[in-house]
Amino acid sequence: SVCDASSVGGFLLASLVTSCVRVALTSEQVDDWGWRLPFLFSLLLAPLLYHVVSHTEESKFWAERSEQKQTEEQIRESEGDSRPAILDLMASPFRRRQLAGMVGILSATTSTFYILFLWTPVYLSELRGVMSQAHADSMNFTVVAIYIVFLLLSGRLSDTFPHRMDLMRIGLPGVIAACPTMFGMFETGSWWGYFVGQVQLGACLSMVNGGLAAFEVEMWMADPTLSFTGVAVGHNLAATLFGGTMPLVATFLYYKSNEFINEEEEEGDEDFVHSLLPRMLPGFYISVLGLLSLICVSCVVKHPHDVRTGAPQLRAAVEAENRKFKAALKAKKKKRQNLDDQINIEGAGDAEYLPPQIT
Repeated sequence: SVCDASSVGGFLLASLVTSCVRVALTSEQVDDWGWRLPFLFSLLLAPLLYHVVSHTEESKFWAERSEQKQTEEQIRESEGDSRPAILDLMASPFRRRQLAGMVGILSATTSTFYILFLWTPVYLSELRGVMSQAHADSMNFTVVAIYIVFLLLSGRLSDTFPHRMDLMRIGLPGVIAACPTMFGMFETGSWWGYFVGQVQLGACLSMVNGGLAAFEVEMWMADPTLSFTGVAVGHNLAATLFGGTMPLVATFLYYKSNEFINEEEEEGDEDFVHSLLPRMLPGFYISVLGLLSLICVSCVVKHPHDVRTGAPQLRAAVEAENRKFKAALKAKKKKRQNLDDQINIEGAGDAEYLPPQIT
């Protein structure tokens, strides 16, 4: 949770700078020249970040892993095995299943993050016009700060469960219900409705994201050599397909909801229910993705604990892959041993014999 909280902390700082600019300047000044101020502020932070990074030592585990990776690359070059890691990732049905499940799980989390912290301020200020951009950004800053607190608490809470996915199974139904509820609370016209609607969705999202970073790594512990590749490919693929398209889809659903409401008004149905449900369309889209994530975390992905205690077919598949890996490793060791023996034999004729020394 600290990893996610630190990344969201950078987003919080950016939201603070944006809010200060919009509060201090008028809308005309922001559109004319004020939009450059956040970029100038980031330039001031660059020397500080460079100083921190240059004086930060890598962890002992990272240093050992780097040395191991260099050794693996040397062995692959000597044996002519330069197969990319992405091909190894896609070579096994079990790994492909883990990757697909990981993308499915992250489909809801990335989309919810984008719609809550990036699209909602635009929705309230520009699309609906219920508040100014400065007020929307200020409210967004407060919601992000509260979300970071929830995220740290959820990360600590996930450590108390037998599996990290247990808390995720609790948080995902909350996301499924909370996102449409948020858009329904926006229709109250109350500032408390705008604020509480976002906070309750952030609380449900934090329960999913609290232990998600650790869970992403744990998903690949059955084959630790591909953990970096699996996490990187799965996370960025989900962020691109679902998080990156979220503003486009949400804006499309907003304009589609306007069409439904206009049709109802022309037919004379202007009751609250007929005007409320179309406004909740973007939230229903998140609910569908949340249902997909819940299915993936419950039925698709397999945790290392499930590999040890799961179905016989899964155990048999993992054991077969382990046997292949051990056989390949044994063949490599034997090949290197034969090569070392050959070098020792060839060099023995040229070297002067030295009798063993007794000390």
